[in-house]
Amino acid sequence: MTKFDVDLFVIGAGSGGVRAARVAAGLGAKVMIAEQSRIGGTCVIRGCVPKKLLVYASRFPHAFEDAVGFGFSEAKPEFSWERLRDRVEAEVTRLSGLYRKGLQGAGVAIREERAEIRGPHEVRLASGQKISAGTILVATGGRPSRQGGVVGADLAIVSDDVFHLPNLPRRMIVVGAGYIALEFASVFAGLGTEVHLVHRGDAVLRGFDEDLRRIAAHTLAARGVKFHFARNFVKIELGRDGIRRVHLQNGETLDGEVVLIATGRVPNTNKLGLENAGLVLGEKGEVEVDAQSRSNVPSVYAIGDVTNRLQLTPVAIREGHAFAESVFGDRPWTVDHADVPSAVFITPEIGTVGLTQAQACERYQSVDVYVANFRPMLATLSERDEKVFMKLLVDGETDKVLGLHISGEGAGEMVQLAAIAIKMGATKADFDRTVALHPTAAEEIVTMRTPAARLRRDRAKS
Repeated sequence: MTKFDVDLFVIGAGSGGVRAARVAAGLGAKVMIAEQSRIGGTCVIRGCVPKKLLVYASRFPHAFEDAVGFGFSEAKPEFSWERLRDRVEAEVTRLSGLYRKGLQGAGVAIREERAEIRGPHEVRLASGQKISAGTILVATGGRPSRQGGVVGADLAIVSDDVFHLPNLPRRMIVVGAGYIALEFASVFAGLGTEVHLVHRGDAVLRGFDEDLRRIAAHTLAARGVKFHFARNFVKIELGRDGIRRVHLQNGETLDGEVVLIATGRVPNTNKLGLENAGLVLGEKGEVEVDAQSRSNVPSVYAIGDVTNRLQLTPVAIREGHAFAESVFGDRPWTVDHADVPSAVFITPEIGTVGLTQAQACERYQSVDVYVANFRPMLATLSERDEKVFMKLLVDGETDKVLGLHISGEGAGEMVQLAAIAIKMGATKADFDRTVALHPTAAEEIVTMRTPAARLRRDRAKS
């Protein structure tokens, strides 16, 4: 029997890789993990966590304005981007330290350097050390896509760089219309930056429910984000005083201190030596895996964004957990990627779970659409022009709830809890039997009685 240096070598110490390493070690495996950047990965260091802290900060100016309607005198507190940036960095550092302690406590050996695969059972570290492993797990996540074909693209930043800006830009140009682009546009507009968003298409948030797409653009425009749809950008020039000038395909130009390219993320598989082990990659460079997260090479697995399945941190964590228990705990299970809740942290935020209306109508003969659209209590005294929108999609034949889509304060929190019921196969009748909690916005989820639309597909045409 071949003797390996370790039972498991994990490349990438992000949320998924750390979970896999800790669970495998807890099950008795000898585990080593390598990370070339900071322990914690994208979510903790340069993604979900620091972004959400910026989101909170961007909402305080509105909160100060709303307070006047509730009897407080008008206040205009001084804001310091530098203080916020440094506080966020301190929290990121603290969390990274906790991830490190968790690995050490589980007995995982940590190598803070780049690792490359040299064969089905061999990894080489940047220091030159070679490690043999019974199993290799690729958990390197994704990286921002930079449009290198555009002249002057190196003058722009990507999402990783946002958290290190030296000062708050007066003007920012955001390129893209996915959730990352919209979230940062919302954050900086909330903090007082003049934000222009350039998108080659005619709508934001591709893949989301159409009503949420429309509402997201409307609410951001109401907060000052200036949209430039059906525009391609072709060149970025550096002007006087560090100003970036963006040239659009139609001849227009936009000036700003910062240009943020947020046109998506790609699997982080460059220079990992995957070809040395004979791994098959997909069109976007993702590691192709089966339901057990196993690649075409039996000893090599991959989880998280590097597989380009669902690019969400909780999904990567579950995939890592499933991998570790299946391979080292003799408790095989796989991750169900259906009905995974997600949120877009613009203001007001979006929460969504299940099928969109278009998907529901494509898959089901009969779809009932329940809609609530109302002014939240907070906006009554503050007199803010803000609405909460909810859409519940139900199979008209079985009464099963197919999807829930919310735009409004606390949307993410509401959808997370509703996702439990939807995952369990709850029906509209189950929702109706639930007593409302009053006064809340969430009570509308269980008090929508009459469908706004009953959509029926001709069986003869299906």
